[in-house]
This record gives sequence, C-alpha cells and structure tokens, in this order.
Amino acid sequence: MKLPELPVTHSLRGRLLWFLLAAIVLAAMAQAVIAYRSARSDADEIFDYHMQQMALSLRSGAPMANQYGQGDAADNDDMVVQVWTPDGVQVFRSLSRAELPQRAVLGFSNVRVRGATYRVFSIQTNNQTVQIAQDMKVRQRMAGALALRTVAPIAMMAPLLMLVVWWVVSGSLAPVSRVRKQVAARQADDLSPVSEAGLPDEVQPLVQELNLLFGRVKTAFEAQQHFVADAAHELRTPLAALKLQVLSLERADSAEARAVAVGRLTSGIERATRLVEQLLVLARQEADSEFKKDDVNLADLARRTLGDLAGIAQTRGIDLGLHHAEDAVVAGQGDALLILLRNLVDNAIKYTPSGGTVDVEVRQHEGKAVLCVEDSGPGIPPEERERVFSRFYRVPGSPAGGSGLGLAIIKAIAERHGATLVLDQSPRLGGLQVRVEFPTVTSIS
Repeated sequence: MKLPELPVTHSLRGRLLWFLLAAIVLAAMAQAVIAYRSARSDADEIFDYHMQQMALSLRSGAPMANQYGQGDAADNDDMVVQVWTPDGVQVFRSLSRAELPQRAVLGFSNVRVRGATYRVFSIQTNNQTVQIAQDMKVRQRMAGALALRTVAPIAMMAPLLMLVVWWVVSGSLAPVSRVRKQVAARQADDLSPVSEAGLPDEVQPLVQELNLLFGRVKTAFEAQQHFVADAAHELRTPLAALKLQVLSLERADSAEARAVAVGRLTSGIERATRLVEQLLVLARQEADSEFKKDDVNLADLARRTLGDLAGIAQTRGIDLGLHHAEDAVVAGQGDALLILLRNLVDNAIKYTPSGGTVDVEVRQHEGKAVLCVEDSGPGIPPEERERVFSRFYRVPGSPAGGSGLGLAIIKAIAERHGATLVLDQSPRLGGLQVRVEFPTVTSIS
C-alpha cells in the first residue's frame, strides 16, 4: 500500500502549520487510543470487582433455598446469579434467558453459551457455591460508553489547540509578512533601511544583512550618479575644444598651420583620454565597497613607479629619485596603491618647474608606514590644502593644466586603506610635501 505523499510547500508559515497541526492530530489520536484502551481496562476491573463484591455479599451460612425461592429475584439480563448446595443441587437462579452450564470454575472465567460470551465469577463456601455471570456485550457497551466519555475532552481540545497553534504561528510570522510587503511596495530607487521592529531573532539578522546590502547598493548608485554628472560636466569643455581644433584643422591652408592644428588636436585627445581614465578610476574606487587585502611592499611600489615615470621626468628636466626606502609591508590592494603613488609622483612632476627635484621616501615610524612625495615646485597655499581634495577643483593661478581629479583619487584610495593623507610644505625642497601614513606596518627581515 502506497502512503500518501506530504504536500510540498516552500512557505515557512505553511510548513510550520502543516507539521504542527499534523503533529497535534497524530498526538490526539494516539492519546485517544491510549485513553480509550485504558478506560476499557479500568472499566473491566471495576466490573470484575463489582461481580466479586456481589458474590461475597451473597455468602451466608444457610442455604439460599431456605430464604429465597427460585424466581423471587427480578428479571435482570445484566447479571445472572446461580447458587448450588455442596451436593450440586441448584437452590437459586435469577430470571434470565441465559442458560449457563451447571458447573462452576472457581474465580474468574469466560464461558460461551449460544453464541454469547459471559464473564463468570464463582466462589465456594461451606454450605453453597455462588456464581455471578455478566454478558460481555453488555459489559463492552457500558465500558465503551465510559471510554468515550474519557476520549470526548481530547476530541474537543484538539481543534482548540490547532486553532491556538494557527494563531500563534500567524502572529509570530506577521512581522515577516510586513517586511515582505514593505519590500514589495518599494520603488526601484528606494534603498532606505527596512524596519526591524518586532522581528523574531531568527529573521532579524537576515533583515540586517538586507539593510547592509541596501546601503552598499545605495553607495554604488550614488557613485554612479556622481560619475555620470561629473563626466557630463567635465567632458563638455574638452569635447568642445576638440571640435574647434578639428575645425581649425579643416581651415588650415598651409602645412605649418595644419601641423600646429594636428598638435593641438593630439594634445586635446590626450587630455580627454586622461580625464576619462581618471573618472573611471575614481568611480571604481568609490563604488567598490569591499576589496581583497594582500601584503604590499611600499618600497617595491615606489621603485616601480619611479621606473615608469622616469622618462617623463627626464623630458621635463626634473631630477626624480628615491631619497630613502625602507622595506615596509602594509595590508592593501597593490593596484590601488600603485595608482595612488603614480598620481602623487605625476602631480609632483607636472607642477615642478624644469630643473626641479621630486623625491620619494618610504619610512617606518612608530609602527607606521610613511610614504612621502615632495617636490621643489610652488606648493599649495595652506588655505587651499583642504579644498584641493574636492573633485575638479584647481588652485587658482596654477601653472599646470589638469582635470582636478588627481588628489580626489589619492584621497579615495587612502581612505579605503585606512591611511591618513597630509599636505604640508617640504622643509628640504621648499615645495609641496604629501605624506601618506598607514596604520600598521610589517618589516621584512
């Protein structure tokens, strides 16, 4: 026989209700069966005791025939009473249609007569034998009625308990349904936190993680919006300039004029390309809320950066060198720190006049790794040192061009690595000194 399959449901509420209500039904049925059988057994013991007490009460020292004549007892199909003298003569028999055997087995026994089963109890005294018999159907009917009265409260309490379970489960999961409705009713741009009020302890961590996810997505959306706005704002001018340079190239009527126009157009394309690259780097640094940290040797990054930018420094006649380098390892992202260092050195080369000096230092100081880039350029006035970290901000009167994104990118990378960025005047070279202090450092032996 194939057992019925349980209904498959992915609803937590439905699953809880199904299993709890099924458990209540099974427990109620088991308890009812146990109670019914126990009540039947107790009723049998009570009836046996009643028969035994009746037989004992009929004992007497004189024969029953001298006191009662046959047929004096009222007709009673429930109990059958027979009394014999010691010589086997029946002196008393209650009126009954039952014809019991004319013999007695002392104690309790079951006797089958004419398709009916009787429960018989016999007791013998010095002057008589008393036999009490009861039809088992009557006994079973009375015992069944008693057992059903015992089972009735269980049958009444099971639906009430099921109702209580349904109410408790529905009430306990009501906050979950509320959260679901809140999320379902939201607009695509609504990333505000979901209310955690009244949530069960098992569900609250899930909602907390959902709120953290909303926060990360909101940060990414805001970074994307800023990127789009910044790109639209900053690309308008170089693209307009490129258009004018193309028109100048078309109008050039000599080889010399065309060469000048081509040079300006090439420079404009390089500036636009550099701007787009910086915008992409800044957007990536602001949008990426998590990154994998590795051990990064700052001295190695400094040597690599100086090797990459040596050609540009030589073209401008700038003395670029590694003034001091101590091997120091910090936890971070190597590519991001390389971008930070390249932007620092590139800015220093860009703003230092020809014949000037740009030096890079890597030191360990009081358990911290200090990366320092200083130059002999004009530096930045103290009142401008906080504003230069804003995107697209340029120091008024600055001799070098640029998009104003270099220091914004440097600040974003430094903050992601928990580093402190300080702008100051170089005491040795007289120009700008940029110090990046990392919180922890591990020396390489």
